[in-house]
Amino acid sequence: MHDTAADQLLKLLIHLDGAYAPNTLRAYRADMLEFISYCVANDECALPALPSTISNFLLQTMQQGIKSSTIRRKVSSISAIHRLSNLTDPTKHPEVKIAQRKIYRKLGTRFDQAQPINRPLLEKMVEACASDLRGLRDRALLWVAYDSMRRRSELVSLRIEDIEWLPNGGASVLLRKHKTDQHGTGKWIHLSPETARALQDWLMEAHITSGYIFRGVRGMYTVLPSLSESRIPRIFKSLAKRANVNARAVHGISGHSMRVGGAQDLLAGGASLPQIMVKGGWAKTDTVMQYVDRIQPTSFVA
Repeated sequence: MHDTAADQLLKLLIHLDGAYAPNTLRAYRADMLEFISYCVANDECALPALPSTISNFLLQTMQQGIKSSTIRRKVSSISAIHRLSNLTDPTKHPEVKIAQRKIYRKLGTRFDQAQPINRPLLEKMVEACASDLRGLRDRALLWVAYDSMRRRSELVSLRIEDIEWLPNGGASVLLRKHKTDQHGTGKWIHLSPETARALQDWLMEAHITSGYIFRGVRGMYTVLPSLSESRIPRIFKSLAKRANVNARAVHGISGHSMRVGGAQDLLAGGASLPQIMVKGGWAKTDTVMQYVDRIQPTSFVA
């Protein structure tokens, strides 16, 4: 009995576990299962798929009210699963490219930017933090997220053992692995004295000396072993509401908001594009430019 496409996908994902970021594998799984369901309903083969099958799938998906970026992600997932299964990539066929052009012309390709959390908004959110254990955690998280401009998955991966407290009152913490460093060579993140103080206050009050820096807090005093990355945008939104930020801005806050705000503040302060890319761990200039295109820099060196 031959494996179904879903069986083939599951075996491949198990094989890929540890070689790719968990978020990447989750996207592959969700997008491919959707594509496989479409193929089953329309009596089409999903692995390997015909270019016409993918084109029809994308054109139907467009009717669901999703964004161009989501369409691109689905194409990327289908492409990756075929290539990693040692199959010819059907998404490179002209028929699929034509379908994508039709979709992008209809939906547009405008980038929906997350609401930036720049320095003034950050300070309002810091002031809105409570004085209890959770409030100290939130304050430290806000400062580290802004100061480091790291992704939410990277923030929750930071460990106490990797902190180096510096004589000037600041601190450095080793990010063991990040999105653009899949081999785990690591990168030192340098934190200001203000951020280091907030971090010390949280760690001392939480009585933790090893393990993850950022953790969930249950009730008034119970510190959990870790913090889910999905909690970070919720924490940001909650603090923004408490700081009386307008509803539209709160709605736009996401896990990228600190990265956007930090990048914009750096550019406004005269940092060059390469400096911003190194600080935030970006590999592609077009991503950064989408974040900062509304900011008029005092000086800008490409």
